[in-house]
Amino acid sequence: MTKSLIAILCSALPGAGWESLLGLFAFNLVSSLVVVRLIYHMASKRRDFVFTFMLVSTAVFLLCRLLAAVEIDLAFALGLFAIFGIIRYRTNTVPIREMTYLFIVITLAVINALAPLAATWIEVALANALIWVLSFVLERLWFVEHLATKMIIYDRIELLHAGRRQELIADLEQRTGVTIVHLEIGKVDLLRDTANLKIHFSADQEPDHFEETQS
Repeated sequence: MTKSLIAILCSALPGAGWESLLGLFAFNLVSSLVVVRLIYHMASKRRDFVFTFMLVSTAVFLLCRLLAAVEIDLAFALGLFAIFGIIRYRTNTVPIREMTYLFIVITLAVINALAPLAATWIEVALANALIWVLSFVLERLWFVEHLATKMIIYDRIELLHAGRRQELIADLEQRTGVTIVHLEIGKVDLLRDTANLKIHFSADQEPDHFEETQS
């Protein structure tokens, strides 16, 4: 087993042709799986972004690796960076937490594709391990609560008055089925007797409710 692993790592050294590409691809795939499957998915229980993270990681890795030997002018390089920086879906805005993980898998892909050309394998492996450890510590050991958001059009505006906040929260929890951590009151339409509310709840404790954000 150890000899096979060493053989794979050796074959992934720069200058080994297609064997180098396959070796680095396998290394990047394993590294991305550690972050996406063992850290992100185990904590969030969400599957919808796993597909995106893995394919983005693969695409960025192949792009960087295959263009590593190509001289690219500054404008083209900045254009690629801008594309990665403004990734956004027209139907749903990607939550900040998921955008952070997306940036992490892109970073891993770039490191694993380009760093072996200028750094040792120990440095590349150490960089990957540092990202794994920090992600795990922040996600699991520090117990950072992940708050999700829902936008609600509410019809009982009489409960918006001062002194009735607990009654308002109780009614919202009974209707939505989530335990509200924080509540924000937005636009109030007196003509239709409705109000736009933003409720925040623990996504870890309410895995069946997905997050909604405004575009």
